[in-house]
Amino acid sequence: MTTVPSSGSSGPARLLSLLSLLQTPREWPGSELAERLGVSARTIRRDIERLRELGYPVEATKGAVGGYRLVAGSAMPPLLLDDEEAVAIAVGLRTAARHAVEGIEEASLRALAKLEQVLPSRLRHRVTALNTATVPLLGGDGPTINPADLTVLAAAVAARERLRFGYRAGDGTESKRLVEPHRLVSAGRRWYLVAFDNDRDDWRIFRVDRVSEPRPTGVRTAPRRLPESDAAAYVARKLSGLTPSYRAVATLHAPMEEVARRLGGAVGQLERVDERSCRLRSRADALEWLAFRLATLGCEFEVHEPPQLAEYLRQLGARVTRAAGP
Repeated sequence: MTTVPSSGSSGPARLLSLLSLLQTPREWPGSELAERLGVSARTIRRDIERLRELGYPVEATKGAVGGYRLVAGSAMPPLLLDDEEAVAIAVGLRTAARHAVEGIEEASLRALAKLEQVLPSRLRHRVTALNTATVPLLGGDGPTINPADLTVLAAAVAARERLRFGYRAGDGTESKRLVEPHRLVSAGRRWYLVAFDNDRDDWRIFRVDRVSEPRPTGVRTAPRRLPESDAAAYVARKLSGLTPSYRAVATLHAPMEEVARRLGGAVGQLERVDERSCRLRSRADALEWLAFRLATLGCEFEVHEPPQLAEYLRQLGARVTRAAGP
């Protein structure tokens, strides 16, 4: 990797600057390249010829203005990155090394080792400090994804092409699916395919690690309108709907102002019953959290709903009583 020199440099440094610009996937008018590098159009033409002599496939287009672009060649040119790009790639490789795609961990670490060897010391220190200070929230356990399957899915999304694949549901049920893929959504170590299921005539999300033998059908489809602002929002809404939510209603025998102070920022709605009691309405995904919240308010209370919470509190009370001894 080579850091990009500043504009207006001469000789080899200017060639590196020119090559860095040409690596951007666009066509560059000669006049714009000359202005960027602070040289004449004639100098740009000479530098382009020099790059061609060095083996870089620079293509020129004719016309009133004319332009240059670097086309795909048989070999990868030197990687020219500015400081921020180098740090971004290093961090991205480190993150990919913890990803769920099968085999990408080792490949990412190999690429990162090569990159860190050629990083200038000032950048190596930044990358090392960032990696040392950062810990992933998710662990490394969990199912992995076949990168070949992921590539097939991504290609079908890009081409708007129907797919057939086998799918294993959470309860182990196997089924065959015919879908119109819309987007892939990455959520930590989970990948989801958002697609319109043709057999069920509805939108579905599929965990990619449960997809097997995806095969494009060759049938192109018109884009469908997703019932959400974007695919990530759709996946988030669907996943939240899979989590059980309990609605609790309880009477607390303490003044509403005092209870509000004890609850702090906890989620819940309070309404006054009288001067010495109030009613709490709250939601949570776990009975344990609701029971803990009520038990630590420091007042007497009565649970009206749900019945599961009342039963859990009875069992918890019995365990606590036994633990306290005679």
